[in-house]
Amino acid sequence: MMLVSGARPPSRLDLSRIALFAIVSSPPANRVLLPRTRHTAPKESTHRTLCVTSSAMPLAEHSSLGVAPLPIEDEVSTQDDVLKSNQGSSDSIVFRVHEDRYNGVIVDPDSLPADVPTFVYRLERSLASWREKQKRGVWLKLPIEKSILVPHAIEAGFRYHHAEPTYLMLTHWLADSPCTLPANASHQVGIGAFVVNDRDEVLAVQEKNGPLKGTGIWKMPTGLINQAEDIFAGAIREVKEETGIDTEFVEVVGFRQGHHVAFEKSDLFFVCVLRPLSSEITKQDSEIEDAKWMSLSEFGAQDFFQSRSMLKKILEVCIASKEKQYSGFGSRAMSTGFQRKLSHFYFNTAQMGKL
Repeated sequence: MMLVSGARPPSRLDLSRIALFAIVSSPPANRVLLPRTRHTAPKESTHRTLCVTSSAMPLAEHSSLGVAPLPIEDEVSTQDDVLKSNQGSSDSIVFRVHEDRYNGVIVDPDSLPADVPTFVYRLERSLASWREKQKRGVWLKLPIEKSILVPHAIEAGFRYHHAEPTYLMLTHWLADSPCTLPANASHQVGIGAFVVNDRDEVLAVQEKNGPLKGTGIWKMPTGLINQAEDIFAGAIREVKEETGIDTEFVEVVGFRQGHHVAFEKSDLFFVCVLRPLSSEITKQDSEIEDAKWMSLSEFGAQDFFQSRSMLKKILEVCIASKEKQYSGFGSRAMSTGFQRKLSHFYFNTAQMGKL
């Protein structure tokens, strides 16, 4: 059958008839509905008008992925044509992944398309492939520049795991068994730095902000550990930032665990003893109202310590460490055997002969 003669170029009507012939003659599983050429949408809104059908998912179910199906009379193109134009070949339909050690997959962010229709279609096919391979969990990292894809991933069954300034992590549990994917980080880690010199003077600060603002209470320098920062390194850094004093880490004398602290997360607070290497104070103007060397007796006599059993015990343990009557946990760098880089193990180095 000759659809287009060589005597004249095909008209818009002829093209519509060709499209109608294609939709009648092609199998339902290979149809892709495209926007009508006579209703050209703005470029930025075209992502809302594509819907792909397959034998694995009926047309009506695509609305659950956030893509509305089009009327049957709209012009169509074959599925293979769309795949070749968008992906280069049908082999790249499924997202590239890294397989983890727990029979799960981690989607390569670089394999994610930026346009919604392609993402929705490839996500559907990828999920089908992973289920067929009996994968258990999926980790989907969406860069912030592709945040438009988030609601479509949610419609496909993904859930929020955590967010960082440059990306959002989503997960999807595929197995029939209860989900065993690890939850988001549950704790924040803080330190308190007890720094005492040879004259029995404690490095004390008053806060410019926070709950102790304007109370006149003198306390040890405190702060939160940064990502990828060791506890001992964070203690040294916080003291330097708040007071300008250089120190060396001696030991962790104890720690406290609290719950429902920041954003309903738990809190670990490590009390560290440090030895000063300098004496001239330069306070941090943005966070510290005042800083000074304060006699240990005056520091401990404050009602702030005497009326709170935990703070009183913390101070007693710090003083006992200074007087060599108590040994806390020192730090040693060693290999875990699971990774090449060293990590720090905290243990009672004094009683272990500093091995």
